Formats: sequence, structure tokens, C-alpha cells
Amino acid sequence: MPFNLSEEQLAKSEKELGAILPYEYREAMKLNNGDEALTEENEWEFYPVKDNSDKKRLSRTCNHILYETESCKNFGNFPKNALAIAGNGSGDQMVLLKESEIYLNAVFLWQHETGELQELASSFCEIKKL
Repeated sequence: MPFNLSEEQLAKSEKELGAILPYEYREAMKLNNGDEALTEENEWEFYPVKDNSDKKRLSRTCNHILYETESCKNFGNFPKNALAIAGNGSGDQMVLLKESEIYLNAVFLWQHETGELQELASSFCEIKKL
């Protein structure tokens, strides 16, 4: 179940990431930290941004974007500049790509079996939430 997220918690995660998240993604996570979405081919569960403001929120965000990104690196073909923001339950990930110290607006599909990237949307607001 998604819940709100403070600017302070977002800033902490960005500091850990070493990069700024796209504005539309940030604003969406402030309102619903985690959620679900639908694309033409998949249903997606968004990973929350880590929230350690209290024990309950910390436990509800244990599968946060930093944790899930680290898990994806075990596949061996996960892009070094990618951030996992959602999963479809079968290994494929919705990712943002980092360039210098910012994550780009476009949202990509990373296919875990092949390592291929495919643009899903030019910005986060184009992803249809359930």
C-alpha cells in the first residue's frame, strides 16, 4: 500500500545515489511512495524510496530502490548507470538511467534475460498508474 514521502527522505536517497531523481518521479513518490502501474505488456509494482523516518515506514520500504538495484546487479548484465524503480514479477525491471549526476526523464524496460533496454516512456508521467 503506497503512502506519502517527505522531501527530506527523498534528499537522503538522492545523496546515497549520488544523483538527482527526475522531477515527475520525485513528485509521484511524494504522493504515493510505491504504487502499481500498467503498460501494454505488464503490470508493475513500483519500489518505494527508502524512508527511515520511523520503524513502520522503514519496514514498509525494505524493498526500496537502492536495495532492488543492488539485487539486479547479480544478473550480471544490469546497466551500471541504471536504477531499478519497478518490477513486473518475472525479473524484468523498469529503470531510470543516470547521466553525470542526474537521472534522465525517460523510463526504460530492462529485460533481465538479455540485458536489453527499451524505452517505455519519455517521462514518468506517461506511465499509467493503476
